[in-house]
Amino acid sequence: MELPLAFDAQLFIQLTVNGVTLGSLYALIALGYSLVYGILKLLNFAHGDVYMVGAFIGYGVLTALGGPLSLDIALVPLIVLMFLAAMLGSGALGVLIERFAYRPLRDAPRLAPLISALGVSFFLQNSALLLLGAGFRSYDSFLLGSDQPELFVPGPLVDPVFVIHGVNVQTIQVVVLSVTVGLMVALTLFVARTQLGKAMRATAFDREAAAMMGIDVDRVIASTFFIGSVLAGAAGVMFGLLFSQVFHLMGFLAGLKGFTAAVVGGIGSIPGAMLGGLLVGLAESYAAGYVGGRWSDLFVFGILIVVLLVRPSGLLGARAISKV
Repeated sequence: MELPLAFDAQLFIQLTVNGVTLGSLYALIALGYSLVYGILKLLNFAHGDVYMVGAFIGYGVLTALGGPLSLDIALVPLIVLMFLAAMLGSGALGVLIERFAYRPLRDAPRLAPLISALGVSFFLQNSALLLLGAGFRSYDSFLLGSDQPELFVPGPLVDPVFVIHGVNVQTIQVVVLSVTVGLMVALTLFVARTQLGKAMRATAFDREAAAMMGIDVDRVIASTFFIGSVLAGAAGVMFGLLFSQVFHLMGFLAGLKGFTAAVVGGIGSIPGAMLGGLLVGLAESYAAGYVGGRWSDLFVFGILIVVLLVRPSGLLGARAISKV
């Protein structure tokens, strides 16, 4: 393990840009964990695999429309269709998971839904393996939208939007951060100002009391799974556009890091999920750049352990009230 002898500003900026971009994906996954945990106190370990399904839905739309190297549609409408299909498909999958895997166990001991979540995760992984194979599928995002893909002329997604100290910030990186911030703001406003959002907060506070006040708890919980899965589907498409390759096991480690981000930021907190995602992404990027790629996961999960020891409720989480 060799540490750099002198500070390299360009490397630091590059790693920061990469970390913020990667952390945006983790933040979207963490939001799904936080929403479900806030309502049901359930750790939905199948959430990472919903993210994987979203990535494959985006790839399916891309392939159906002639891509990635011979598109029958303009790039912007294509990306919009990929997002819509992946978000709606993932949302529907989340509702199905809640209906058939979690709702029958809602009043069971807490271990039963956790085991069910792990079973759903393995089911989705192996279903993708059987249906799509073990090979990597490529979005070919480097060439996506290129005028001459056969000559490997780069497409517009990798064009620099601006330059910071010699570091190019690409279009796709700006898109990822912008979409993540936009979805987080929209979710925050939705939870704070809409009738369904108020019902979600009431259900999270006291499910039995909310039901007695006339709130349709089943509808609220299904809506929560839908929204969380929609965010995971968007993250899956952005991963494919950012890193090009998708595969059936991609949701496992991403799900663990999204869960880590949710716990670090404060599970149940929307701003906490965003903060946790950015911290996890930056930690992974800095560790890979300064120490070595094989150490990055160690640093990420080391942060999880430290936060749990120092502040178990997370950085922005509310401390539990002790009853006397």
